[in-house]
Amino acid sequence: MLLRWRLQLLFAASPILFYGVSLRASAAGDLIIKSGPQRVSLIELYTSEGCSSCPPAEQWLSGLRKDARLWRTIVPVAFHVDYWDRLGWKDRFAQASFTARQYAYAKAGTVYTPGFVVDGREWRAWFEDQHLPSNNQSAGVLEARVSSAGEITTRYSPEMKFEEGTGHVAWLGFGLVSDVRRGENAGRTLHHDFVVLEHASAKLSREADGHWTARLETPRLIDKAGALALWVEVKGIPVQAAGGWLDARPDQSAAE
Repeated sequence: MLLRWRLQLLFAASPILFYGVSLRASAAGDLIIKSGPQRVSLIELYTSEGCSSCPPAEQWLSGLRKDARLWRTIVPVAFHVDYWDRLGWKDRFAQASFTARQYAYAKAGTVYTPGFVVDGREWRAWFEDQHLPSNNQSAGVLEARVSSAGEITTRYSPEMKFEEGTGHVAWLGFGLVSDVRRGENAGRTLHHDFVVLEHASAKLSREADGHWTARLETPRLIDKAGALALWVEVKGIPVQAAGGWLDARPDQSAAE
C-alpha cells in the first residue's frame, strides 16, 4: 500500500470504542485503530543487526504477531540503534534518534541490546523467561482514523490527571529480511517484525473543548509499513498506546 504520508494528527476525546482493532469503513475507506479505556502497554525492543545476541529477542517479538493480546493490551515496537554500526555492518533500520531515545531512558545508566522497555521502564525479566507485567489501570481512549489518502486523525481522552504530554506515531515494518555480511552476525539471514521505519512526535496542546491536540507532518513515503503504533507520553513515560494493521496482515519479505 503506497501512501504519501502527509500527516495531520489530532488528539481529542471520543466515546466510540473499537478495542485494538483495525477496520475499513465501507463508504469512506477509512481505517480505524483504537484502544479501550484500559491501559495498553507499549513494549519497546532496542536492537541491532550488528548484535549477535539480538536475534532471539527479535524472534520472541515476532511471535507476538500471533498473540491474542496484540493491539488489545500490548503494542510492540522495535527500535534499531546505530551504536553497533562501528563493527562494520550498517543496520539499514537504525536511526540516531532511536539511540537517543534509549539513552533518554537509561539517563546516566548503560545502554545495551537487546534491551526491553515496557511502559517506560526497563524490563530485564525477559532474560529470565518471565511473563510481561500486567496492567489493569484505566488510561483513556486513544484512537486513530487513517484515510485512504494517508491522512491520520487521532483522538485521546485521558482518564487520569493530564496537564501536558506528547503524542507519538510509529510506522511499523513486517517480514523484513537482511543478509548480513559483516560484524557479529556475518553470514546470517535476519528476519524482522514490528520494525519502526519512521517515528514522529509533537507536544500536545489542550483545545477549548477540552481535547488534547497535536499536528505532525512527515514528507517521506512509507511504502513498507504494515501497521501503525500510537502512544501518548507524560514526562517521557508512555501512559497509553494503541496499534493496528494498516491493511491486510503483511507477510511479504523484503530482502536486502
